[in-house]
Amino acid sequence: MKKYRIRIGLDVDDTLYECNSYAVDIINGRHPDEEPIRVEDIRSWNGGDRHIEERIRLYSDPEFVRTQPVTEGAQEFVRKLSEIADVFFITAVPACCMSARAERLIKDFPEIPAENIIMGTRKDVISLDIMLDDGAHNILNSRAAYPVLFRKPWNEGLSGLLSVNSYDDFLHFCELVRNSFSEKFPVLANGGVLCLVGPSGSSKTEIANGLTELEGFEKPLTSTTRPRRPNEEADAYRFISEEQFLSEMKAGSYIETTVYSGYHFGTSEKDIAPIVDGGEVAVIPIDICGAITLKNLYRQRAMLVFTRRERADAIKSIISRDIELDDKTRRIMSLDFEYRNSEVCDVEIPVGDDISAVVEKIKGLVRNRYEL
Repeated sequence: MKKYRIRIGLDVDDTLYECNSYAVDIINGRHPDEEPIRVEDIRSWNGGDRHIEERIRLYSDPEFVRTQPVTEGAQEFVRKLSEIADVFFITAVPACCMSARAERLIKDFPEIPAENIIMGTRKDVISLDIMLDDGAHNILNSRAAYPVLFRKPWNEGLSGLLSVNSYDDFLHFCELVRNSFSEKFPVLANGGVLCLVGPSGSSKTEIANGLTELEGFEKPLTSTTRPRRPNEEADAYRFISEEQFLSEMKAGSYIETTVYSGYHFGTSEKDIAPIVDGGEVAVIPIDICGAITLKNLYRQRAMLVFTRRERADAIKSIISRDIELDDKTRRIMSLDFEYRNSEVCDVEIPVGDDISAVVEKIKGLVRNRYEL
C-alpha cells in the first residue's frame, strides 16, 4: 500500500448536488402549460434544449446554489472516500455564489476541511491523483493522473474516457489505484468474467470470438441500440430500440451500461451469472466504464485485459470499417484517452496480426497464469 494518502478531487454540480435536474424541475414549474423538459434531453451544459438561457441564469443565482438538493448517497460516498484519501472539492461558481457554495459544502460534508474547498474555473491547473467530474471539457483538460468522467446524459457522446456510472464504481476504482501493486491477481479457474478492454481497432471482437470457440469460454449476449451491421450475425448482440433499452435500464435490467459512439450497450446479470456459476469464463469486449463496474461486482473473479494494438494499425482498422465518417473520427480522436486505460487493467497484451496467438496467450493466462 502506498505510504501517502492519495489526493482526490470531486466536482460538485451534478456530482454531489443535483444541478441540471433541479434546474429542470424549477423551469418546468414555471411553465406548467408546456411539455416538460427532461434531464435526458440536455446534451450539453450550455445548449441544446428549451429555455437554455433560463437554465443557465439559475446557475448564477445564490438562492439556487443555497437550495440545491444533495444527491442521494453523496454524503456517505464522501465519508467513505475521506477514509482512504485526501478529498478536495473542485467547484466552479460565479463570485456571487461562492459563499453559498462554501456554506453548503461545510455543512453537508463536515469530514472535509474548509481549506480543501477550491473554487474557480481553471480546473486544468490543479494537479491531483484522481479527479471525478461530469464536465467532459474538465476531464479532457485535467492534469490529474486519473481523470474520471461521471456519466451523465450530456456527456454520453464521448467514447474511450475513463468513466464510471456510480459512486460505488468510483470508490472501487480508487481502491484499485491505491492498492494497485499489492492487489492479488484475479483467479478465474472456477469461473469468472474476462473483460477485453482496449481502443477501437484493437481486435477485441475478433479475440472474443476466438476465445469463445474454446471450451470453457462463452460470450454473454449484450444488448445494444446500435444497428446491425452488414454481414453481422443476428445473435452477435441483442439489437433493440433506444426506447426499449432506456426502459429496461430504468427497470434495473442491466448491471452495467455504457454509451459508445452515440449507441447504448448493456449487459444483464441473467446473461453473465449462469456462465460464471457454471464454472466457465464470460468473455466480454467492453469499455473501461463497464469493466470497472464488473470488477466492482465480481472482484477477484474478474480479469481486465487491455488489448494494445499499435496506434497506426488501430487507425487503419477504424478507417477500413463500414461505419459513418463521424463515428470514425470520434474513435480516432479517443485513442489517446483509451490507451491510458491500460494502467487500471490487470494485464496488458500486445495485439498484432496473429489473433490466434493472442487467444492462446489469454487462454494460458486464465487457465495457468503463464507469464506474457
